Amino acid sequence: MPDRPRSEHYVAPIKETAVVVDAVKVDDKPSNLWTDAWADLRRRPLFWLSLVIVFVLLVMAFFPTLFTQTPPNNDCRLSNSNGGPAPGHPLGYTFQGCDVWARIVWGTRTSLTVGLLATIIGSAIGLVMGALAGFYGGWLDSVLSRIGDIFFAIPYILAAVVVMSVFSQHRNVLTLAFAIGGFAWASTARVVRAEVLRVKQADYVMASRALGQTRFQTLLRHVVPNAVAPLLVVATLALAGAIVAEATLSFLGVGLGSEVMSWGNDISQAQSSLRVAPMALIYPSIALTITVLAFIILGELIRDALDPRARARR
Repeated sequence: MPDRPRSEHYVAPIKETAVVVDAVKVDDKPSNLWTDAWADLRRRPLFWLSLVIVFVLLVMAFFPTLFTQTPPNNDCRLSNSNGGPAPGHPLGYTFQGCDVWARIVWGTRTSLTVGLLATIIGSAIGLVMGALAGFYGGWLDSVLSRIGDIFFAIPYILAAVVVMSVFSQHRNVLTLAFAIGGFAWASTARVVRAEVLRVKQADYVMASRALGQTRFQTLLRHVVPNAVAPLLVVATLALAGAIVAEATLSFLGVGLGSEVMSWGNDISQAQSSLRVAPMALIYPSIALTITVLAFIILGELIRDALDPRARARR
């Protein structure tokens, strides 16, 4: 039989492509919450702007002579009362004839010192109360939470007015810081308690207990270090609130004495001559506004950077 004709099979040309296999890059640094937050923050212009303002304020508070050589109180002359800008005195004079710029520079130390001390006191109390309540739970959580509710219901400005009125013979920076921070810790405790409740469910907490560490050791070594991120945000915002509280109490006359350089004292003393020389009141108000706004912006940016969902939305 004759052979049947065979049909040739067409084979398409094979294009060789490189196969990329997922591999772990050993040289790359491991990513964590803080490195991701820093990578996000350093791309934000507002972060650098607020950081520069805060840095300038800190330098002004600790080294005021770098910004002015004029004594804030010793060079006051009634002949310069409510005077305008002059050489060496760019912002003019107060009603008592004191240099406005010098008083603003030296008042930075008082406002930031009170704000920092009040924030440290409030954050420390809130961290201890919130961590113990969230980690141990039970009756301790109930007692500490009710104590926090009591302090949360008390306006800390009103409480500070009462405290400073009672201790009117001991009006100093430390007393004012305790009066503010000692009643402003309740919101911090709530934030810390919520974060501790989340962190204590992690596997490394269970592993720590399995390795024989006590509950208190686990709380200090593993839970608290992993629950401080929200505390940093709350502390930054609380610092701005403490600065405003100090200025408010000084303006009301129950803060620091009138002999202390403070933006609140300057605003209070300048209100009597508002119609004649308004700039003596406006300049310390601007300094207070810029300071508070810088800390608020910094706190908001840190909060967004530490939140992975907020980073993903941008």
